[in-house]
Amino acid sequence: MQRLSMRWLEVEVVRRPAFWLIVAIFVLITIPYYGESLEHPSFIANLYADLDLERHAFERILYLGPIIWAGFLFGERGGLIASFAALACMLPRAIFISDYPRDALLETSAVFIVGNLAALSFQWLRKERERRLQLAALNQTASVVSQSLDLRQILDSSVNNVMDVMKVDAVLVFLLDEAAAELTLTAYRGVSPPFVQGVGRLKVGEGFNGMVAKTGEPLYVEDALTDPSLTRMSVREEGLRSQLIVPLKSKGRTLGTLCASVRSYRRFSQDDMELLIAIANQIGVAIENARLYEHEREVAKQLQASEERYRQLFENAYDAIWLHDLDGNIIAANRSFAKLTGYALKELQGIRADDLIADGCRDSVKGTEDRLPRGGGTGHLSEVSLIKKNKFEVPVQFSTSLVFRDGQLVGFQHIARDVTEEKRLKENLRFYLRRTTMAQEEERKRIARELHDETIQALVVLSRQLDDLATGSESLSEKQRYLLENLWQQTQGIMEGLRRLSQDLRPPTLDRLGLLPALEWLASDVAKHSGIAVEVKVHGTERRLPAAAELVLFRIAQEALRNVWRHSGATSAQVMVEFDGGKSRVTVKDNGRGFKLPSSMGDLAKDGKLGLAGMVERAQLIGGSLKVESEPGKGTTITIEAPT
Repeated sequence: MQRLSMRWLEVEVVRRPAFWLIVAIFVLITIPYYGESLEHPSFIANLYADLDLERHAFERILYLGPIIWAGFLFGERGGLIASFAALACMLPRAIFISDYPRDALLETSAVFIVGNLAALSFQWLRKERERRLQLAALNQTASVVSQSLDLRQILDSSVNNVMDVMKVDAVLVFLLDEAAAELTLTAYRGVSPPFVQGVGRLKVGEGFNGMVAKTGEPLYVEDALTDPSLTRMSVREEGLRSQLIVPLKSKGRTLGTLCASVRSYRRFSQDDMELLIAIANQIGVAIENARLYEHEREVAKQLQASEERYRQLFENAYDAIWLHDLDGNIIAANRSFAKLTGYALKELQGIRADDLIADGCRDSVKGTEDRLPRGGGTGHLSEVSLIKKNKFEVPVQFSTSLVFRDGQLVGFQHIARDVTEEKRLKENLRFYLRRTTMAQEEERKRIARELHDETIQALVVLSRQLDDLATGSESLSEKQRYLLENLWQQTQGIMEGLRRLSQDLRPPTLDRLGLLPALEWLASDVAKHSGIAVEVKVHGTERRLPAAAELVLFRIAQEALRNVWRHSGATSAQVMVEFDGGKSRVTVKDNGRGFKLPSSMGDLAKDGKLGLAGMVERAQLIGGSLKVESEPGKGTTITIEAPT
């Protein structure tokens, strides 16, 4: 007990009437013990004669009374002090006055020893009784706190139990809010509402309970009303004087404080403190369990709410969702899946998932399911065909994810979206693009033919007429001849420009000789007008390709070389043509400045790369693909691959 002083203990003992009664008994025994002239009653004299003892042996035996009584009232220490007091009273006579010193010393020693043994016996009996009471109190507390997991009920029952066990006037339970570093008065008994309002919240370190919460050590307050540590006037107004405060702990962590208080002076013993600490530990464990229970109950509520939300999302999702176990049996499906496949929900239970996937897609789905548990792949497939109840197939976008229970893989979840309409729209769009491109190419071809067959031929006639006029007329002046010569040269330039325009619109070489000669002409033309060295290389056996494929490959190569000319700042470029089985590739590579590619080819148009976006669309029209590789300072490589 931190605040208990020995001086106060001595004053308290002296104040007790039993102390002065024992002193009086010592005096009453000692006076006749040394008074030789005093006569004893006849019954005492007869008793001496019957026992064959000298008269003072009886007084020595009488000293056992106050020794035993002191031991009973004041414990082992009180009995020992009384024994030494009796010894101090008996020894002078036994040594210096008695006619039988040997007998007197023997009797004195026997009284001292027997008195101490009796006091020790009382002390042992008292401790045993207190131990039994403590065990009973602890059992009662354990029974109280184990009856419920509700925190409020636990605290209220514990407060009532402490009141009954400790025999105090008031009990307070403060719980610690670690985040705010505050104590909150959560349960109490024996105090008034103004007091509760006055000490409802305490900072850690403030007041007696705050000190206990800060140090984690028990505290005994002798008189709270005169203690300088008192911080709240509510305690003084309530009149709570002696207080015993212990921490509520669980797993070494302070959860709050438990305070037992009386409105008068009371010396709480070490046993009281140990009992209150044991009760507080039980309450601390109960608080921890109640909080864990509340947390688990809250988590369970959240999980239940989450499960309900998931079930609603699952059942009402627009996409078709179904789950199957590791054996492939469908164990759950939503309405969209039933609508997509044509089955009723009850019919889907127990159907094997493989039976609903088209033959050509089962291997890819199975491969995805095999890779996912090993961390391979994303579970997304671009397109899978499902088999409906009426045996028709429906194309869907398909994704797969893993289903776990208690950390163990128990099945797979699949999500599918019907892309029939989307696919039809894409096919229609592709058809319209193809038709538009063909119409565009036909129009270019017509314009190129008209330019070549009509406009250029007319300019040829005009050029010859100008030449004949300039050379055949002798009456023209020198100035007129110079003017005609200049008109002839302008006509030649216009014809050259129209020939180039005609070639760009639709090079005749492409239709007459095929892709490779057209690319060689294109490389030569770009090199001639741009100053960039363009080289054409061929790998594989040269062959003619379908007209549509040759046209698309040529147009993409033409656009790529124009980009090299206009934007790359390159000094050289290479066109590589590869004929490989059922595929053909055209690669255009330059040593220009390059550029940073977007994260997706779909972002080319958004980033202003309209030429590249057009190349991608042209490649897709013939079922081909286009790949772009570029880095700043490292040039650009464009590869077109087309099935042939």
